[in-house]
Amino acid sequence: MATISHIFRRRSRSHLRMEASGCREAPIILGRAKRRVRMGKHRLGLIMLSFTIVYLGLGARLVQYGLATPEITNSINAIPPPAARPDIIDRNGELLATDLNMMSLYAEPIRIVDADEVVEKLATVIPDLDWGTTHRKLRSKSAFQWLKRQLTPRQQADILALGLPGIGFRPEKRRFYPGGATASHILGHVNVDNRGLAGMERYIDRQGLADLMTVGMTGNTPLEPVRLSIDLRVQSIVRSVIEKAMHSYHAEAAGAVVLDVHTGEILAMASVPDYDPNQPSRMLPDGSIDTEYEKGWFNRMSNATFEMGSTIKSFTIAMGLDSGKIVLDSVVDASRPIRMGGFTINDFHGRHRPLTVPEVFRYSSNIATVKIAEMVGIEGHKEFLTRLGLLSRLETELPEIATPTQPPTWKRIHSATISYGHGMATTPLQTAVAAAALVNGGKLIQPTFLARNDEEAAPASVQVLDEKASADMRHLFDWNGKTGSGRSADVPGFHVGGKTGTADKVVNGRYATDLNFNAFLGSFPMHDPRYVVLSIIDAPLTGESGRRLAAYTAAPMIKEIVSRAAPLLGVKPYFGPGQSGLLIGY
Repeated sequence: MATISHIFRRRSRSHLRMEASGCREAPIILGRAKRRVRMGKHRLGLIMLSFTIVYLGLGARLVQYGLATPEITNSINAIPPPAARPDIIDRNGELLATDLNMMSLYAEPIRIVDADEVVEKLATVIPDLDWGTTHRKLRSKSAFQWLKRQLTPRQQADILALGLPGIGFRPEKRRFYPGGATASHILGHVNVDNRGLAGMERYIDRQGLADLMTVGMTGNTPLEPVRLSIDLRVQSIVRSVIEKAMHSYHAEAAGAVVLDVHTGEILAMASVPDYDPNQPSRMLPDGSIDTEYEKGWFNRMSNATFEMGSTIKSFTIAMGLDSGKIVLDSVVDASRPIRMGGFTINDFHGRHRPLTVPEVFRYSSNIATVKIAEMVGIEGHKEFLTRLGLLSRLETELPEIATPTQPPTWKRIHSATISYGHGMATTPLQTAVAAAALVNGGKLIQPTFLARNDEEAAPASVQVLDEKASADMRHLFDWNGKTGSGRSADVPGFHVGGKTGTADKVVNGRYATDLNFNAFLGSFPMHDPRYVVLSIIDAPLTGESGRRLAAYTAAPMIKEIVSRAAPLLGVKPYFGPGQSGLLIGY
């Protein structure tokens, strides 16, 4: 403006000089000058207006961008805070499960400038990154997308070094199981959001933790550890023994449980094949799930039912003793096979003569066991097994519990076959729970995976067996452990007693003649029973001596478990003469 005014004043002075000199063109020159001044002002106005419009547009865009920012923030904030879970510890305070602080990678797609570049750079840090899926997420119009959950600290640092806009991290929790597969079927596992999916993890959620997570009350709130009844040392021994047995006998599966007969606490329980709860779903290179690995999720000790074979004879004889139909001195005729409903019931190791009750137990006589069941009667037989919990679903904290199977209508043939372990299928765990009542004085105690003492167990116990009958069963277990099929399980000084069970394996609804399901049901120390132990081995193809019977497969498993675990449990070896409460001479 100063320049234009200067020109105008200069030209005005020139015009006066012209006018003074009498120049005729002065008015024309003056008009042109004024038009030029007006045009200059218009041009300057247009320039100023153009700059104003540009700045207004930029300002409007900034306002629009600013208004979009809360939407992104709200989307991120809408994600619940990282959910913390309580630590899980064993009965001695050893850590079984805990939370680790992790970082997860997310993107704000509307802030991504070049999706291709971001994918390429992220792939250099995350080798298993799904390029196609990640690219689609980055090109979406959404405000928030998860890209990778639970990164390692090194991965987080490397991604930060890439300096990618629109990429961020959010703290999360990751469940960690220090023992790996050691107690997988008891502990269970969680999903990527730290929610319990199986085992005691799922039980904890059902006790109210899931509701607290939903309302975001578990983020920074310290939670009391959950103390289990498990003894990690014994649990490790049990899993080691059954895994070794499964491979040694080329079996389909194996399992074992150790139970406190006075408190109902499960001190150890394992089933193989199993899995690592740190990696509950194993992915193959093509992105599919390893179905063979997933088979390890199945807990055969509590979530599968089996015909338990001759171990069930323990309950049939206990039923006869409890009802008063027999005593230890009773003699049962087992000299001839029983023909019933077109079937012939015979003995595998028949003596073809009358047997005393201890001999019935020792020689595992099918014929004599059927006759004891017939003394009690069909209704009495069914009522007794129901009283011991063998016909109904077991009540305990573990969610994975199968329901036993039985005939819809009991007939004579059903009672006969069930008496020696066929025609009824139950879980190995509840078989062990019922067996505890046979040796602890007749009390059926609801089992638990949580630590409790004798006083706390009292409300959960019910007298289901006469104390005298229980004492007689202790004698039979002990006697068979010394002189019968249980000898393969005995450990000097710890007095293991029990009953073997060899059953034909059921395949597609039919009994296979070349496959067995073997079990050993025992207790120790028999002079003062404190623990029930039960082992199973499913379809062993060979043993050390080429035999597939329970005495050569399931019983040795118990021997190794007791010999290694008994000292850890504080069981003192005893080598003195006589044993309290036992009848000597059979």
